[in-house]
Amino acid sequence: MSSLINALLIVAALAAGAGIGYWLRKVLTVRSKDAAETQAAAIIVAAKNQEKDILLQAKEKALQVIEEAKQEEMNRRKEVQHLQERLEKREAVFDSKLLELEAQKQKTEEERVKFEAAREEIKKVREEQFQKLEKIAGLTREEAQKVLFDNTEEKIKDELVVRIRKQEEIANQELERRARVMIATAMERVASSHVVETTTTVVDLPNDEMKGRIIGKEGRNIKAIEMLTGVEIIVDETPGTIVLSGFNPIRRQVAKKALESLIADGRIHPGRIEEAIDKAKREITDDIRRAGEEAAYEVGVAGLDPKLIQLLGRLKFRTSYGQNVLQHSKEVSLLSKMLAEELGANVALATKGGLLHDIGKAVDHEIQGSHPEIGYDIMKKFGLPEELAYLSIAHHEDSPKTLEGLITKVADAISGARPGARKDTYENYLQRLQELENVATGFAGVDKAYAIQAGREVRVFVQPEEIDDYQAIKLARGIADKIEQELKYPGEIKVNVIRETRVVEYAR
Repeated sequence: MSSLINALLIVAALAAGAGIGYWLRKVLTVRSKDAAETQAAAIIVAAKNQEKDILLQAKEKALQVIEEAKQEEMNRRKEVQHLQERLEKREAVFDSKLLELEAQKQKTEEERVKFEAAREEIKKVREEQFQKLEKIAGLTREEAQKVLFDNTEEKIKDELVVRIRKQEEIANQELERRARVMIATAMERVASSHVVETTTTVVDLPNDEMKGRIIGKEGRNIKAIEMLTGVEIIVDETPGTIVLSGFNPIRRQVAKKALESLIADGRIHPGRIEEAIDKAKREITDDIRRAGEEAAYEVGVAGLDPKLIQLLGRLKFRTSYGQNVLQHSKEVSLLSKMLAEELGANVALATKGGLLHDIGKAVDHEIQGSHPEIGYDIMKKFGLPEELAYLSIAHHEDSPKTLEGLITKVADAISGARPGARKDTYENYLQRLQELENVATGFAGVDKAYAIQAGREVRVFVQPEEIDDYQAIKLARGIADKIEQELKYPGEIKVNVIRETRVVEYAR
């Protein structure tokens, strides 16, 4: 019973606790809700207040931005207005300057017209004065100028002679000293034989009976040789020799070699002649190639075209005034090399140009034209540069355009003019001397003229009463110019004009 009561009490207690708990919870919930609503209301009120502050700040900011924009716009308007005012001022100044320039241009044009008119007037007055002077003097303007110049020249002639001689003496002494040293150095370094090889046209025979065998029956042997070689065989009464005549030196050499082979073999008939000539041609071709290669090697020139080497070798059988042209070309090449080293010129160009300067002589008997132009065309054909090809022409020009051209000309003169280098026939020698004397005596005032030193110098004696010292200088130059224009000669010729007055009296 008691346990039942306890259980009922517990149940009642639990029920009462639950009721009290529910009531407490409800009371707490209501209080929490009120507190939350109060807090929410406070938050809303704070938010509204903050919103009002933000709106006020935004309005103030907007007003400030608007004010700044208005101020900036005003500043820009002021600046634009200022710029516009400056432009207007500049336009005004420009218009003013333009008007001034137009006025100045107009004034200048007026001055020019006045100047032209004044100049024409001056010309007119001057012409009138000249006409009056010509009328008074009885001379034209050109005649008056000539009289004035002649009188001036006559007055200062002696002074000119002294000055010319003084300057010539100073220049010649210095140039001669330097040239002598330079040329002597180059010549000492080139050792060349005085006896040069020449192309011979004479074939020696062991006996005169060989002449008949060379002629053959009814002349068939000699006709075959002449037809195959292109040379003429002259058989005369000269004992032990026959003469080969032909303009082409290569053909003469082929005929000479073939005849020597036939004479040594003893069998001379048309079939054997053809074989000997073919063999001689092959030998000559090989000899020409070797001669060209050896010449290029001796002077130190490399890289030449084989065909150009072949043309160079042909010069072995070409002579000029008795001087072998290939030997002459080697001498000119070595001299040009040494002179170029002394003068600071292009050594390689001078060396190669000296070797090839007479290359035109290899074919000048086959091609129409002078050997300088032929040589120039040959070198251009083989693709050699213009400055190298020009040296073929330069060594025959009075004033070469390049230093290497002048060097080649000097080296060519040294090689041809040295003692023993060239020889000439007696008839040509006398003819050259006579031509020199005739050129000199052809000038007015010349009394006598003598060619001396094998034609290297011509001495001209003038009549002292007709030729004075100044005219003697002009006469020497005139004779030298005429010799250069009309005569052909190796090296150079010295013109020596002598003017002297001799007074002879006898005491008895």
